[in-house]
Amino acid sequence: MKVAFATTDGIHVDEHFGRAGMFQIYEFTKDEYASLGARVFAEGRDEAVESTKGLGAAHELAVEDKVEKLSDCRIVYMTSIGGPSAARLSRKGMMPVKAVDGSVIEELAMGLMETIRTSPPPWLRKLVV
Repeated sequence: MKVAFATTDGIHVDEHFGRAGMFQIYEFTKDEYASLGARVFAEGRDEAVESTKGLGAAHELAVEDKVEKLSDCRIVYMTSIGGPSAARLSRKGMMPVKAVDGSVIEELAMGLMETIRTSPPPWLRKLVV
């Protein structure tokens, strides 16, 4: 199962879903996890999404493009996300998870791994091979 973390520095979850220009991607199995590296949408903030905010269909298309490019990830961590974007993730079978701004990605990954090993909820148990 792949998990994405919205980040500006590759170390911390410190970005809103729409603004995030980069996501660190991790692969989780029932026994271990590993970083797969960054998926970069833009240097810095994602102007394709930000610059279209309030422009209706253009914004919807920009957000949908980001969701599609992350659609192989089952969980996406971010500091915040708007309702329509969260609904888009959910429709693709992706779980949006809000993290405290500045959370360390490695600590979140270790916590998720502990949950997978000890007491995964049914939806998570199905996702981990």
